[in-house]
Amino acid sequence: MLGNALARFGRMMMDALAEVGQIVYLLVRVGIYMPRAFKDRALVLEQMKIVGSDSLPLVVLVGSFTGAIAALQATNLFAKFNLIGIARPFIGGSIATVVFTELTPVLTALVIAGRVGGAIAAQIGTMKVSEQIDALEMMAIDKNRYLGMPRAMAALTMMPVLAVFSNVVALAGAFVLTSIKFDFTAPVFFDSIIKFFQVSEIMTGITKSFVFGGFTALIGVHVGFHTEGGAEGVGASTVRAFTISAASILVIDAIFGVII
Repeated sequence: MLGNALARFGRMMMDALAEVGQIVYLLVRVGIYMPRAFKDRALVLEQMKIVGSDSLPLVVLVGSFTGAIAALQATNLFAKFNLIGIARPFIGGSIATVVFTELTPVLTALVIAGRVGGAIAAQIGTMKVSEQIDALEMMAIDKNRYLGMPRAMAALTMMPVLAVFSNVVALAGAFVLTSIKFDFTAPVFFDSIIKFFQVSEIMTGITKSFVFGGFTALIGVHVGFHTEGGAEGVGASTVRAFTISAASILVIDAIFGVII
């Protein structure tokens, strides 16, 4: 019984390591074609529209409520100990720090993993099961250049932009909630942000978004390339791409927390 469990665990670990190796190999193959991004700009711009402008309404919605919830939790915590008056000059800065460095990069990445990462896996998976990728290879078109590089480049460039938009609307949502619930004025709230603002906080969030975007696109492409089993396989790949991307985002975020 124990031996069978250990054998299953060993096979799972070997499969996981093999998949990590495949993703790293895909990263190398896609990276080789990154200098061709301008030459293949039509493909890249098409994917940038999908990742960026098409995702913006959802990112704005999530960002605004993220800021409001962060403000609600922060103010409720201080109010619980009757410290809201003392903490008032620091509320805006503390909310901005959490929003810039943690909440918007992670939540924006999870939204994109669900919307874009799953879509990438579904699109490429459909091409795989319908043998369109085989047709590309017969025409001497590298699938990593034609399918992988544009999606990876689009995610790398647009994720930081989406994170910046999310930061702005999150702060707006936080201000609206604090002004309604605790009568914060704009000078008090935003002066606190300016006073305690650090460029490193923005850079940390943008760096995280850059990495999250790259991983989301690579995982979507990788899962799409390995799709099997017709329509059922495409559906399974969509779920699998989001699951792996979401788990990777949280693991990478934890690594950032240890390193930075």
